[in-house]
Amino acid sequence: MSKTYAAAVANQMLDAWETAIGASPTLKIRSGAKPAHAADASTGTVLASIALPADFMADASGGVKSKLGTWQDLAADADGAPGHYEIVASDGVTVCERGDCGLNESGADLEFDSVNWTAGQQVTITAFGLSLPI
Repeated sequence: MSKTYAAAVANQMLDAWETAIGASPTLKIRSGAKPAHAADASTGTVLASIALPADFMADASGGVKSKLGTWQDLAADADGAPGHYEIVASDGVTVCERGDCGLNESGADLEFDSVNWTAGQQVTITAFGLSLPI
């Protein structure tokens, strides 16, 4: 059985996700496979770290919530192949979400335009969003 939601309900649920994470979180892109749960210890090397703005996602509409503005690290922290990401609350400790990452249009949770990074290179996130069926 699959669920669907009224657009207003889906939008409120998606907007509540951003509120729960809080203003100005950090997006960390790491090498290797992601841990099974958000509460597990972080794994892999931090390849890039992006300080997200206070309002980092657009308001949900039609059951979809998308990144707001440009998410970019002007200089990657380390060499490597991205494997997963973490969204860390502004306290710098609490991991709020983890997901897979990959190339543009790969269907990964977080997408970018390069798979082999070199320390110092610019990293730009091209797609990130959430959706609920309406």
